[in-house]
Amino acid sequence: MAKHRLDSIKPFIVMDVLEKAIALERQGRSIIHLEIGEPDFQTPKRIVESGIDALRSGETHYTDSRGILELRAAIASYYRKKYGISSTEEMVLVTMGTSPALLLVLSVLIEEPGDEIILADPYYPCYPNFIRYLGGIPRFIEAKETDGFQLKPDDVKSAIGPRTKGVIINSPSNPTGTLMPETDIKGICELGIPVISDEIYHGLVYGDMEHSALEFTDEAFVLNGFSKLFAMTGWRLGYLIAPKRHMRRLQILQQNFFISPNSFVQRGGVTALTEDHEEIAEMRERYDARRRFLLEELPKLGLGIGTEPKGAFYFFVNAGHIDNDSYKLAFDILERVGLAVTPGIDFGAQGEGHLRISYANSLENIREGVRRFASYLEK
Repeated sequence: MAKHRLDSIKPFIVMDVLEKAIALERQGRSIIHLEIGEPDFQTPKRIVESGIDALRSGETHYTDSRGILELRAAIASYYRKKYGISSTEEMVLVTMGTSPALLLVLSVLIEEPGDEIILADPYYPCYPNFIRYLGGIPRFIEAKETDGFQLKPDDVKSAIGPRTKGVIINSPSNPTGTLMPETDIKGICELGIPVISDEIYHGLVYGDMEHSALEFTDEAFVLNGFSKLFAMTGWRLGYLIAPKRHMRRLQILQQNFFISPNSFVQRGGVTALTEDHEEIAEMRERYDARRRFLLEELPKLGLGIGTEPKGAFYFFVNAGHIDNDSYKLAFDILERVGLAVTPGIDFGAQGEGHLRISYANSLENIREGVRRFASYLEK
C-alpha cells in the first residue's frame, strides 16, 4: 500500500502538552502554563472597537481575494516607514493568519516532488510539515547553540543544490527568541535563492533591532501578521509581501483555498497599523520585565542559555543534564509539579535535550513556575 502524504505530518507536541495540562486542570490540579506561545494580553481597545463597528455597519461579506485595499495599503506603508523599503499594495496579500501565507508561498515555490527548502534545525514545527505535505523535502542545517540556533550564510550556501527552491529564516525566532544578525540576513539574501522570512515576532524586540529581509532584496517572501504584536491570535489575520510577478499565482491559490480574508477582521487590521496604541508599549515593557527575570533565574536552576533571547517571548534552555529525553522530561515535570513547558524535540533533532519556556504569562505565574521547577529538581 502506498504511503499517504499525511503519514509524514508529525504531531504538534506543544498541543499534546497543553491538552494534557487541561485534562489535569479538570481533575482539580493547579497548572502553570509556560508552554503556549500566545500573548496573555487583550487586543487593544481601539482595534476591538473597529471590528465591532465593521460588523454593525454590515461588513460581513466577501472582499477582494487579496484583502481590502485599505489594509493592503496600510501594510505596505507600515513596512515602508519601519524598514525604509519600497513596498506597495500590489505586493501584499492578506491571509487568515500567517500559516495560510506560508502554505501559499510553498505551493508556488515547490514545483515538483523532491524540491528542497532549506531551514534551520531547530525550527518552528509547522515548517517541515508544510514542505512535506506539498511533496517537498526539508533540507535541515544543524544550527549551533552558540549562534542562537540561527542560520549562517556560509552554511546555507553549502546546502544549496539543484533542487533548492528557497530558504526559511525566522528572526526573532520560535523556539529560541534569538535575533539573526543584520549581516547574516543580508548574506543569505545575497545567495540568489528565494528567501521566506517569517517576521511574525517583529515588534517584540528588547534592547536590539530586528531587520526585514526586504531591506536586502526585492525577491523575499515576507510572512507577518497581527497575532503576536497586537495580541490578535483569535482574529486570524496575517499577510504576505511578495515579488509582484508571483502575486497573480498566489491570488489564484487564495481564491481557490480560502476565497478571501474575513471582512470585518480586516478593519481591525487597518486600525492596528494606522493608529497609536498605548497598550502595545505596555505589553512590550511587561514582556521584557519577564524576560529579564528569567534571564537571572533560569541559570540558578542549572538551565543553560546559549544566547540571550532578545525577541519574541521564549527561552530555549538546555536541560540535557536533567534528562536528555525532553519529551519524557516535559511530561514528568507536568505530572509531578504542575508546570507545563514544551519539549525541545518538538522543534527538531537539534532541540533534543532542551525545553522551550514561554513568558507569555504573568510575572506572578512565572515566579511560581520557577518555584515549581526548583521543587521538581529537589524531588
